Formats: sequence, structure tokens, C-alpha cells
Amino acid sequence: VQLQASGGGLVQAGGSLRLSCQASGGTFSTYAIGWFRRPPGKAREFVAAMNWNGGTTYYGDSVKGRFTISRDNPKNTAYLEMNTLRPEDTAVYYCAARFVLHSDSYYRQDSDYDDWGQGTQVTVSS
Repeated sequence: VQLQASGGGLVQAGGSLRLSCQASGGTFSTYAIGWFRRPPGKAREFVAAMNWNGGTTYYGDSVKGRFTISRDNPKNTAYLEMNTLRPEDTAVYYCAARFVLHSDSYYRQDSDYDDWGQGTQVTVSS
């Protein structure tokens, strides 16, 4: 499946953004989705993940309670709602997909994912 992330931008600390991940070329509802980010000068890190229908979700400790992952399967789109943003959330954000059919599995390691979007920049100013 091909993925395209969008929705990044510049926002002040405390603000909100919603990222979108548009999928094409596959049956979106058969993929688990993850969001990752790469802060400046650092390694890529896990942000959030969900199973094929969004009924099971998991978050990295640094975003728990502030970010929400969701999906709209008929629209072939996944989302990452980001609230109470902090300067340390500044990063390039990537969405990723792994074919699971209708397994309830979700994945936290970037090596578990097969398909990646191109990334969208999020910058949070203090």
C-alpha cells in the first residue's frame, strides 16, 4: 500500500494539529497502522499504533494522553490528533502500514512495518 502523510506545520506550544495518512493501492482495512517521528538529530521513535479497525491502540509514553490515533477505513485514511503540543514534539512524522488482514495485532517497532509514507514536518515553537 502507498501512504501519503500530510497536515504538518508550525504551531505554538500548547497548540494542536491533526495529521492525516492517505492510503492507496491496497485494502486499507487489512493493515495495521503506526505513526513514528524523527526529531532533529535523533533516531526515529515510536509514537502510536492501532490495529486494523482502530479498536486497539497503543501510545508511546511521551505522547500518551495528548495524542490520539484513529482511522476511517471507508476513506482509506488514518489520523494522528496531536494536542497540547510541546517543543520536544518537533519532528518529521511518518505513517507506516503492515498487512495483518483482520488480526487485532498492532506493532511498536519500525522494523515491523512494510510500507511508509514520505513524512510531514511538525514544528512546535516555544
